[in-house]
Order: sequence, then C-alpha cells, then structure tokens
Amino acid sequence: MVAYRHLGRSGLKITEITYGNWLTHGSQVENDTAKACVRAALDVGITSFDTADVYANTKAESVLGEALKGERRQSLEIFTKVFWPTGPGGANDMGLSRKHIMESIDGSLQRLQTDYVDLYQAHRWDHATPIEETMQAFADIVHAGKAHYIGVSEWTADQIRQGHALAQELRIPFVSNQPQYSALWRVIESDVVPTSEELGLSQIVWSPVAQGVLTGKYQPGQPAPAGSRGTDQKGGARMIGRFLENREVLERVQRLLPVAHELGLTMAQLAVAWVLQNTNVAAAIIGASRPEQVAENVKASGVEIPAELMARIDEVLGDSVVTDPAETAKNSPSR
Repeated sequence: MVAYRHLGRSGLKITEITYGNWLTHGSQVENDTAKACVRAALDVGITSFDTADVYANTKAESVLGEALKGERRQSLEIFTKVFWPTGPGGANDMGLSRKHIMESIDGSLQRLQTDYVDLYQAHRWDHATPIEETMQAFADIVHAGKAHYIGVSEWTADQIRQGHALAQELRIPFVSNQPQYSALWRVIESDVVPTSEELGLSQIVWSPVAQGVLTGKYQPGQPAPAGSRGTDQKGGARMIGRFLENREVLERVQRLLPVAHELGLTMAQLAVAWVLQNTNVAAAIIGASRPEQVAENVKASGVEIPAELMARIDEVLGDSVVTDPAETAKNSPSR
C-alpha cells in the first residue's frame, strides 16, 4: 500500500503517490476509462487526488467528482487549482483576482460534488493582481470552510516568501508548492526547495516521469509510439516536445535501464522513486490512461535508492538536466 507523508509542517497526511488527471480526464481518455483509473488508484491505497478547473476546461473536475462519488469524503484528500482561463475566456475568467477566485471555488466544489477541498492552489503567480488581494480571498475561502489548506503551483522562491508572509498575517495554513520536478527537470533545487524547507512547505511534484520520457519508451531517432503523449495533439505533444527534440536526452535516458534493473524497477517506477528521495517532496503526482499504469507506478512508494545509484543517475544524465531556477518564473504569464 502507498505510504503517507505530512504536507509541510501541517498535520495533513497525503499519499506520497497522488493521482492527477491533467491531460487525461475529459480529454485524452474516455470517461469510463478515467473512472477505472480512479478506481485502480483507490484499490492500491491512493487517497490523494489532484486536479484543476482548467483541465479540459472544467471537464476533468467533473469526471473526478463523478468517479469519487460514493466514497467516504473524510478518507480522501482532494486538491484543485485556480488561475488559468475557464469558461468563454472573458476579462475576469482568468487570474487570481478576488472575483475569479471566489467564483472559481464554487464552480470547482460543484463539479467535484463536495462541500470543501483539502487543498486549494494558486495555479500560477498573477502579475496583474496584488498579492494582498489574492491571499485575502484565499483566507476568506479557508474561513468559510471551503478549503482546509492553501498551496501554490510554479511560484518562485521570492513569490513563495511573499505569499507565506501574508498567510501568516491572515492566519491561514499555506503548506505547499506544486512544481514540475523530475530527474531531468531540477529547477527547484537551488532556490525553491531551501526556501520551502525554511518556511515549512512541501512540494507536490508533477511530471515525475518527464511527461513519459523517463519511461524509456521514446527511442532516439524513432517516431513517438502510437497512442503515447508524444502523439497527443490535445496538449501532450506540445509539453513533451522539448525532450523529444533532443536526441542526446533520449540516448542518456536509455542508459538508465541498468539502474532500474538493479533495483528491480521499471523505468517509470525508478523515475517516481527518484523524486521521492527528496525529503521536501510530499508527493509525486502520477497520471494514467490505463488502470494498470496506476498499479505499476505505485510500486515506487517506499523505495529507497542507495546513494551510489543516485550518483550514477546524475552521472548518466549529466548536462542534459535542466537546473536553471529562472525557468520557474517563465511559467507565469506576464499578461
């Protein structure tokens, strides 16, 4: 079964393998398959589920809400996010203004078929809205009982520090950041992680298998396998493009196979286990287009990778790893 970790310095425990439905529910896979994946997650002990209102333009939340219908709510940890455009994309359909946040939380709760979410996250930093307005809106949501904890996604270390200071003043639990993190994408390690450790925040990381690149299924010089994310024209191919266009990255990833074999893991399991070696990571988010993927990836829970093998992974990947902390700031549009 999946192990639990505390989220930041809070008392909330979440499963270190968390199920997420970005690019799948309401988009890449049919609803029946999506529900089967959620069922598979529950069957292996996953109780933490991550989504966002923007995924499939609100459809992903609806699918997740329907899939979890009938489950004991107190036994689940449900996360969602706000920032990106939803609806017809009007002037106030995006961002972290009070108007958009207050309207978005109600829409998310309705779609998720719940009275509250355990974690409500700012999906990006909003350059167009004062941070004081954003954090006050989050505080009102927490005080109204619509969210238990507050988090952010892809904020820089300085932005996290600003948000944390206001959360302290407003007496609301700001506990997490949700960044991209994998053995190939380590931009949080130099600034975001040390700041988070100081302030008592955890990372809930997305794309631990680098959108599938670290599974090893993308062969150098070969077209992306049929049905893979590399062929998904609804968003997946765009996200994975920077890796697939780099032959050296794909060649280096293939050289990780002996490390996985030595540990008795698949390449995907190795990738997920790798991010969980970072003690500031509370959970790795996995997605799935088939139920069996959930059962396989969850085997990364509880794996300890010896120091010598962690060093070998670093040696194999070499300078193919992205480490520049400036990459985080690029993820929040200036509008």
